[in-house]
Amino acid sequence: MSWVGGKKALRDQILSRFPLEYKRYIEVFGGGGWVLFHKPPGRDFEVYNDFNGNLVNLYRCVREHPDELEKELTFMLNSRLDFEYMKYMLHSKAVLPDIRRAAYYYALIRYSYASSVDSFGSQPHSMWRNFPLIHAASKRLQNVVVENKDCVKLIGQYDRPESFFYCDPPYYETEGYYEGGGFGRDDHARLAEALVSMQGKFLLSYNDCPEIRQLYDLPGIYIEGTTRLSNIAQRYDAGCQYPELLISNYDTTERARSVAQLTLFDDPDTDPTTILNERIIYHEK
Repeated sequence: MSWVGGKKALRDQILSRFPLEYKRYIEVFGGGGWVLFHKPPGRDFEVYNDFNGNLVNLYRCVREHPDELEKELTFMLNSRLDFEYMKYMLHSKAVLPDIRRAAYYYALIRYSYASSVDSFGSQPHSMWRNFPLIHAASKRLQNVVVENKDCVKLIGQYDRPESFFYCDPPYYETEGYYEGGGFGRDDHARLAEALVSMQGKFLLSYNDCPEIRQLYDLPGIYIEGTTRLSNIAQRYDAGCQYPELLISNYDTTERARSVAQLTLFDDPDTDPTTILNERIIYHEK
């Protein structure tokens, strides 16, 4: 499913920078799960986390009750009146069964403008077309631990030398884009403190801004600049690129180096060493 700040456009770049060796994979800000679902399932211990309780409930219902969730979604109407009713029920103190709450939230994501879950999108969408995706997601999530914790507490719980954390926090000064907001300057600082002092490895994606560069301008931290397509801006500026940062506490070229060794005599135009050299120049430390 689409999600505000989802990493569909960057998922290949992110996976190519994963460390070669790790035993635990923890996605701290799970969101739409674009990286988790793109990542091949392996023998590693996987954790999906998000602070959004409605989103986490949806993932748990997808994993454990896909058929019941489909039944709840079968006769959902793509209408403004129903959209406002579901939004009201989720924001009120009404007690809803988990599956109904998950269905309401999924419908808000699918029927809202830019997956904001706030404003009605007024666009045609067949909910039934999502059912095969729900079943595929349920199968993929069977061995994934789903958590609903504060990011720093989660890191403290799962941090080990063999742990690898992928973090995609709300971007700096974008609190208003996310339901409930709540991730301000102090939270960015708390996250940085937890990451730079951890035992394991981390890869962090951020918007490119002076405040974040300064926050992670530390010994042993790699900062790499990149860009992605700006999905919303495509409507009025085709090909518009959005500057991003990829920050880590390990050399993200190690996977590319291992591939380069295996493809020494390939076509120079597709030689991984070319890509590797282009990336190294972005490292500030």
